[in-house]
Amino acid sequence: MKPVESSPNDYIASQEPDVRQVLDVIHTLIKKALPGQDCVLWEGVFWGGSEQQIIGYGNYTYLRSDKTRVEWFIVGLARQKNYFSVYVNAVDDGQYLTERYGPRLGKVKTGKSSITFRNLADVNLDVLSEIIEHAGKIMTSDSDS
Repeated sequence: MKPVESSPNDYIASQEPDVRQVLDVIHTLIKKALPGQDCVLWEGVFWGGSEQQIIGYGNYTYLRSDKTRVEWFIVGLARQKNYFSVYVNAVDDGQYLTERYGPRLGKVKTGKSSITFRNLADVNLDVLSEIIEHAGKIMTSDSDS
């Protein structure tokens, strides 16, 4: 995946109304929780080999096991075929934040760094905001994580 020139706002505006509404709400929530962070559309092949478009918020660099430096986003927002995903790429005290906050997030499915849900009613937006704020604090104070 890599950042592209297309605007995240144009990407959101191009979606059908019900999808656009969910993306608008989550996009606004993330921007408020990560004030001053970059917001960029990423495109390409994502984990699992599928072609994706993800709005990335904030950025950081990490070193992969093969010693390759990778630029990535702190938080990502994506529309999948049947659900929405928020990716929170942050670990605190050896635990992924999605694991820590997962039980409080509502009717969602969590992975190591992903939160998936079908609609806004399924996710506790206050807790989602809290996890994103937490990620922003630890990832911006932990440059080169």
